[in-house]
Amino acid sequence: MRGLMYGILAVVIVRFVAQAAPFSEAELKNLLAEIRQNRTTQADFQEERVIRLMKNPVLSSGAVWFQPPNKFRREVKGNSPSVSVSDGRDLWIYYPNFKSAERYPLGKGSPLDATVAAINSALNLENIESSFNITATKTENRYQLQLMPRSYAMKRAFQKLDLKINEKFRVERTDMLLPNGDRIVSTYSNQTRAPIPASTFEFKPPAGTEVTTPLGQ
Repeated sequence: MRGLMYGILAVVIVRFVAQAAPFSEAELKNLLAEIRQNRTTQADFQEERVIRLMKNPVLSSGAVWFQPPNKFRREVKGNSPSVSVSDGRDLWIYYPNFKSAERYPLGKGSPLDATVAAINSALNLENIESSFNITATKTENRYQLQLMPRSYAMKRAFQKLDLKINEKFRVERTDMLLPNGDRIVSTYSNQTRAPIPASTFEFKPPAGTEVTTPLGQ
């Protein structure tokens, strides 16, 4: 009986390994093309941030909007709400509870360029071949991608980014490992491909908001 169980286990393992074999370069290219063709423009998210120095993870939820190649909006709900908006030129982070906003210019070697690129990579997967070493596997009707940053600047933003892709070729889960060992795990739902108004990626501080430029620009 034990020999039979080991035999069954061996078959299962071989079958799983065969299913999860890394994609060839051509297969990866086709997979990325499918994902981009069905890319998400809007989704709800649940996020869990695992911080090494804290006993319990920090949980949050909200919604995100994307427009290739570099525009996004992210709204966090709950007791500590925030709004992050990037039009590709500036990144705004607004804290309603404190009536304060931070503006970060992007491009021209900004320290935040790599971070914003990492955020866009999570759902857009725009031009990721030039910035990451990518491996892909398939298990049944799901796909897994692992992105390893190539540049020093990107490595300062995160160590690796794992993505789970569903049968509709949409990102349903991301797991980002940060340089300090912390992890940010996000799951996405209610994804759509509907066009997004240009005003979604514009931000004007509400009256009475204190605006700061932490990078001094």
